[in-house]
Amino acid sequence: MKFFSSNTGNFKSVLKKYFSFKNETTSLEPLSEFLEAIKKSEFTDILNFFKQNQNFAENFRYYLYRIFSGKPFNLSLTEASILSENAFVPELKKRILNKILPPVEHENTVWYLIDNVSFRPKKDLEYFQNLPDNELNELMQILGIADFIKSPEVKNELVFSMNILSWRVTGMALEVEVIKMAPEYRNFDNPFLALQNELESLAEDFNKKPQHQLNSKDSHYKQIKIYIQQCLDFVNIAFKNSSKYGISGKINHSLLKIRQQVSRILEILNLLVIDNEQDVIIKSKQLIFNILIYKSHKNNVRDLVNDSTTLISHLITSHTAETGSGYITSSPKEYFKMFRKAAGGGVIVGALCILKMIYSYIPGSEFSHAFLYSFNYVMGFVMIFLMGFALATKQPSMTATTMARVLSDVKNTKRNYWDFAHLVSKLFRSQFIAFMGNVLMSFPVAMIIIYALDVLLGINLATEKSDKFLKNLNFITSSSIAQGALTGVYLFISGIISGSVGNKTVFFKIPQRIEKNPLITNTFGHHFAKRLSSFYARNWAGIMSYLWLGVLMGITASVGSFLGLNIDTKHISFEAGNLALGIYGQGFNVDLKTILMGVSTVFLIGFANFSVSFGLSMLLAFRSRKITSLEIRKIISHIIKYFGKNPVIFFFPIRSILDENAKKLIKETTKSEDQLN
Repeated sequence: MKFFSSNTGNFKSVLKKYFSFKNETTSLEPLSEFLEAIKKSEFTDILNFFKQNQNFAENFRYYLYRIFSGKPFNLSLTEASILSENAFVPELKKRILNKILPPVEHENTVWYLIDNVSFRPKKDLEYFQNLPDNELNELMQILGIADFIKSPEVKNELVFSMNILSWRVTGMALEVEVIKMAPEYRNFDNPFLALQNELESLAEDFNKKPQHQLNSKDSHYKQIKIYIQQCLDFVNIAFKNSSKYGISGKINHSLLKIRQQVSRILEILNLLVIDNEQDVIIKSKQLIFNILIYKSHKNNVRDLVNDSTTLISHLITSHTAETGSGYITSSPKEYFKMFRKAAGGGVIVGALCILKMIYSYIPGSEFSHAFLYSFNYVMGFVMIFLMGFALATKQPSMTATTMARVLSDVKNTKRNYWDFAHLVSKLFRSQFIAFMGNVLMSFPVAMIIIYALDVLLGINLATEKSDKFLKNLNFITSSSIAQGALTGVYLFISGIISGSVGNKTVFFKIPQRIEKNPLITNTFGHHFAKRLSSFYARNWAGIMSYLWLGVLMGITASVGSFLGLNIDTKHISFEAGNLALGIYGQGFNVDLKTILMGVSTVFLIGFANFSVSFGLSMLLAFRSRKITSLEIRKIISHIIKYFGKNPVIFFFPIRSILDENAKKLIKETTKSEDQLN
């Protein structure tokens, strides 16, 4: 077999070489060379050559019969482009391995034949799909394959393929965890069992009457279509219920697999339905195309990732978005309430800046410093969360999902785009006031604490570190903006963790397990168990999110030092505190230029924190809600225009006639989600 066909002649020379006589070979090389040759020629020339040289057409037809005769093609229908493993990671590994080292298939199958004839199945498929229908139909008639769909052997393969898929799908659909996802079907007959019985009955009819032909009025066909639709409804309900019950990666994979196999049964069934003579060649041609399409996508990693991660990202963003609307302020009262919450967070951050500086003076390895810094961050972040305060840049990963959910749940019209732009302005000003609350408190608190320590101990602890603090707050000479962007990535990851933990909490019913746990109830009482359950349900996802954010921020500098890389994290609130320490460490002997540079860098770091975390979260949320790129462009255009007309409203809570519309967007979205739950 030739991998490169640069030496392949034109189609006439290939036909004269192999088919000027009745060739008894079963080698695939003649077919491979012919396929490569016809792509270099005008298709009408090929048709004319066969018409004018009937002996070549007859010899080629005989050759095709020999190489295809007796070769089953059910594997191409039941295996190709269908998930084969029981989980995402094994499936991904298998597809990557198959791309690098294709598996060895049984030689007596159409699967093997296609693999060894077409090394570029996608391009070959595109070539045949781009041919005019009448010319392709004419070629099929010349080669005697225009009606092969009526062959009893072909029909038996199609029916057998449907039964294989039905047996597999029934086994998966009857798994306990899958049935739990669709409790609505508990009081109904299982549609998968009904589908299997109907397909087995159809197979018996074809065994008794090999010439039997299905049509659209056939009772078998109608009944099978009903059961197929019921099976697809089961899968859709199960996916819909995932917002209520949560879902595991394994069940997500099983449901995807069930949907693929049921859809494939419907595609095969439609090939068997012949209502008129025109359908014969149409269905014959469609079977060939279907096999090529399935084969060309069988090891597609992108399709696997898209299908497997879309629902999971939807679930993560759904559970994250439950609290997102609380971070979008509407009235002046809410606006200043956000400021107070952020100010509380700023107080804690100011203290954390002092503690981190003190930890840096403790002798020890990079590992010990990584542990201390992580402990410092985790302790402070969890305190901020449990005390109801706000860390400004933690909010975008929450609010982005709410914004995307609004877009997907509300009908997108020009008016709604303006309403959404106003909603964005409310989000932006909420983040702005949260920034100000954090910064305006972390700076003075750090200054007050370092001054108090100086008075109590008689030592200015910030002197040694002051140069470093001020140098790092120069966005021109330092990598502070890039490090702020890295922190934005960590903030995004912490949002994913929050959603993932929330999904698992719901799926595994952890709060209910805690409330009903005999050990807890017998030891501490039912009241304690109920309170602990409620605390877990409300706070555990947030605690884990802040915990991992703290760990990531705490270990980055030490890992970078170990690897010889200048990487660290920069957060607007902490850098405001560090600016205070830098100024105090210099004995306030700092020129105005340095102070202005430090203030500018602090806010640029904040912008990097916000833009990266919010941007990545929006991309994930857009993907999970299947919002198109065209819609995104329209949305961005309306936001820019709205900002040009009303820039002040992006920073301060000025009343607008669009306030009520924005409230309705949030309210309708929350209501639709509640209906699911």
